Amino acid sequence: MGSRSALFVLATAALLVSACSDSNKGNPTAPAPSSPVGQPTSLPRAGAPNIDKPLDTAAAEADPCGVVKSDQIQSFGGGAVDRSRVDDLSSGKVCTWVFTDGLGTISAGMNIGERDGLSHLYALNAQGRGLTTFKPSEAIDGYPSVVFANGGERSYVCNLAVGVRNDLTYTIVATPGTSNPNRSDPCGMATKLGTLAIQQLKAAQ
Repeated sequence: MGSRSALFVLATAALLVSACSDSNKGNPTAPAPSSPVGQPTSLPRAGAPNIDKPLDTAAAEADPCGVVKSDQIQSFGGGAVDRSRVDDLSSGKVCTWVFTDGLGTISAGMNIGERDGLSHLYALNAQGRGLTTFKPSEAIDGYPSVVFANGGERSYVCNLAVGVRNDLTYTIVATPGTSNPNRSDPCGMATKLGTLAIQQLKAAQ
């Protein structure tokens, strides 16, 4: 899968979490301003786990490629990183790291387009609509995560949302290429990126 296709997957994954929001919220067309660190009183809901230590994500929202460096990505990505780029989506700024020799991509960013964080995924699952995959995963360095999709599942693609605050997720899409050693375990690849990102965010607090 090419880097543009992977970006589309990430946009779809991130917007999935926002597009099914209550109708009175509307659909944002531009990134919302960064909200202060804190816990909204109405969250979590629908059985989502509470995030005891919310993270300040302002720097990551502004510079998603600065959260994890390319040399860190290639330490687990299955090959050298050819380039990275930032794309400004309606769900927020996203960094895509493109591996050499067709070894695929991995993309990530703060999903500021949906301010219910993991609670929204939990609510969609509880309602039985909007999701065809919903798998709460092991905590990533103390922060809860969910593997999710809304149709079009592929064994070599993983959508992973990590709750960094009750109202915000760090969304990752791993798409290792055919010859990438991570091809059979894209969620393991996504988890490694999530772990590095959480560690960097915690260190910057």
